[in-house]
Amino acid sequence: MGSKTSRGPRLLAIATAAVLAVGVSACSSSKSSSAAGSSGKSGGSFTYWSMWRQDEPQAKVIQAAITQFTADTGIKVDVQWTGRDVAKKIGPAMAAGKAPDMWDEGEDVVYGAAAQNGNAKDLSAVLDMTIPNDNEKVSDAIPSKYWDSLPKDPSGGQHWIVPYEASTAGIFYNTADPGVSAAMASQPATWDDFINVCQALKAKNEPCLASEGEDSWTNGLWFDYLLNAAGVNFNDLAGDKTGAAWDNPAVLKAAQQVEQLVKGGYIIPTYTQTKYPAQQTNWAGGKAGFLMNGNWVTAEVAKQIPSTWKYGFMLPPGATQPDSMIFGFALTKNAKHVSQAEQFMAYFLQKKTLSGISTQADNITPRTDIPAPPELATVQKTLDAPKLRLTFDGVAGDWTTKVWNQNYLDFWHGQIDAATFISKMKSAQVSFWKSQS
Repeated sequence: MGSKTSRGPRLLAIATAAVLAVGVSACSSSKSSSAAGSSGKSGGSFTYWSMWRQDEPQAKVIQAAITQFTADTGIKVDVQWTGRDVAKKIGPAMAAGKAPDMWDEGEDVVYGAAAQNGNAKDLSAVLDMTIPNDNEKVSDAIPSKYWDSLPKDPSGGQHWIVPYEASTAGIFYNTADPGVSAAMASQPATWDDFINVCQALKAKNEPCLASEGEDSWTNGLWFDYLLNAAGVNFNDLAGDKTGAAWDNPAVLKAAQQVEQLVKGGYIIPTYTQTKYPAQQTNWAGGKAGFLMNGNWVTAEVAKQIPSTWKYGFMLPPGATQPDSMIFGFALTKNAKHVSQAEQFMAYFLQKKTLSGISTQADNITPRTDIPAPPELATVQKTLDAPKLRLTFDGVAGDWTTKVWNQNYLDFWHGQIDAATFISKMKSAQVSFWKSQS
């Protein structure tokens, strides 16, 4: 699905990764627990804008679920395959009173466009619903850690989205690559160990990393994870209006570690001159050992890799928590058909329906009893961690475009060193927060 940059302009612009199918559960939005469709057909309808295009596999799975949902409950779903433009359209539609009852997107888009301003309904009632045929509540089927990692809305709630797909980001590689195998007998335990792997590849004239040079999101994940390894919260760093947090020696160390990748010549030399997906394609063709990306990359390169390819996955050494990125359903503040839409959400979470995200869309679900596709088995184990965190610890909004993107790309392209990067970030951040007051 390309890089998940809804905080930066690229996010889901090329997304092709999750499959959804939608469902039903209680017949009211009350706090009581009930099962969707358990007491016969209830009828009614609701409107739904999907982030998927009709020609995408995800949309086909959703449409099949909609058809079955209507047959089981009598509830009709007026769906529009809005595509990625839903992120741009939903805000103006709510302001004009023309928004759908339900829509879906990544958690960062839902929060930025609606939840942070109190324009997303609380969905706690859905967690109390019983999933049809599965005999368990939504709250039992979906681990609470996915909600616990989310930012709070103005009322202090975190249940403004019901997830149907879970994803993370990290370092992907081919364990069957002879060069990687020779350089890395086991996954590196320390950052120095990882640099040694890169040095071993470089000694054989093999680039260690592939990088889409224009992408501040995937490339920024190196800094994000290294900050996490150093115990620094990225969101706290970005939110410091004084800029003093950038003076933390641990922040400079993380930047210097990133600088080792740039100055060491470990990245495919052409990375600063090419556009997505050129370097991802190079990596899939065996022209670099490692690629930092979201787990949707396996679906994107599925037709490019040879049959001998075997996926490996790891986080940068020292990282304590994997990133969490979920996609799910949300209700607009003035939704008129709340009961029907909530039933749809719980209905979709049936194991037999939600499994399509793994078997047909080659992605991971938030249900632990649905195996990930084989190429993502290691990634799913990473998401089994007891605690998750949002990518960049949830940094969102104009800070990304006005403070982060260009400064980080200048640094990633080797135009400035680590110390200068820190200085520029601190200065730009102070100016940014002054402009917000």
